[in-house]
Amino acid sequence: MIPTIGRPTLGDTVAAVGPGVQVIVVDDRRVTKRVREGTLRRGGGSRTKERSVMLPAGARISDEHVRIVRSGGRGPAAARNAGWRAADTPWVVFLDDDVIPEPGWAEAVWKDLVDLPEDVAGSQGRIVVPLPSDRRPTDAERNTAGLADALWATADMAYRRSVLEAVGGFDERFPRAYREDADLALRVVRAGHRLVRGDRVTAHPVRQDGFWASVRFQRGNADDALMRRVHGPGWRAAIGGGRGRLRTHAVTTAAGLAALGLAALGGRRAGRGLGVVAGAAGFVWAGLTAAFAWQRIEPGPRTPEEVWRMVVTSVVIPPVACAHRLRGEWRVRR
Repeated sequence: MIPTIGRPTLGDTVAAVGPGVQVIVVDDRRVTKRVREGTLRRGGGSRTKERSVMLPAGARISDEHVRIVRSGGRGPAAARNAGWRAADTPWVVFLDDDVIPEPGWAEAVWKDLVDLPEDVAGSQGRIVVPLPSDRRPTDAERNTAGLADALWATADMAYRRSVLEAVGGFDERFPRAYREDADLALRVVRAGHRLVRGDRVTAHPVRQDGFWASVRFQRGNADDALMRRVHGPGWRAAIGGGRGRLRTHAVTTAAGLAALGLAALGGRRAGRGLGVVAGAAGFVWAGLTAAFAWQRIEPGPRTPEEVWRMVVTSVVIPPVACAHRLRGEWRVRR
């Protein structure tokens, strides 16, 4: 089961799965006039509307073992639910549309699943992230490489369909491809099932998401609020994650706002004491920001472009992360 929003890598993912496995592609793009004009049909022939899939120009799915399902642009959790509910097999394997299963993957899936005891509800594939051998990885590359150690990521994760039915599938309150897989795994485990790692291997290439990618990723802080609400304060440890940086980001943001506010107030009232406090707050902000930037620069290639990106985004990330978390807290309390 592969949800997609039209990445050009989808065709490579489907081809790597091979012809011996039934594939359900869930098209989660909203239908607009522009999208309709760019719709490609399977095989390029006169298929019905339901059998077509919206992809970028040049992308093509023509294999007869591929079934197309639409989910209306409601997000990856809803797309995956639409996919597994359309399946009629006892196991459903979830893949992302930007991964490439290694040769022999289909046979390896069968070996991973065929003899599992009944109390095992899920099997995770082994994710490998190709990194450059001639230099240190960038911040974006290190972020993607973290998938190799992540627990229960749906980049390659198989579940028993009966268990998905029992727990209600993915929680569609998670609007992004973030935390919805961890939330499902925690609910499955708490229902009395086990999750295991298989031997199949899937490669996850690094995408070039642009200068501001690390800032956009901070939207996930809103989903962390929902995880805490649903699973309690120990949810990070339960999924094998480390302590987040939100508290440090909050201190950094508070110090920066205090420095700006007190400096403006002190300038109008000529208050020397306020100026001293503003300077101290500014010093704290600068120190925390510099430490955060260096933490991201030090393990990387340290090229001028990478250093500049780390400096700029390290200034922006703390307040953006805090704003998204506040938004998430407001949402879950409503």
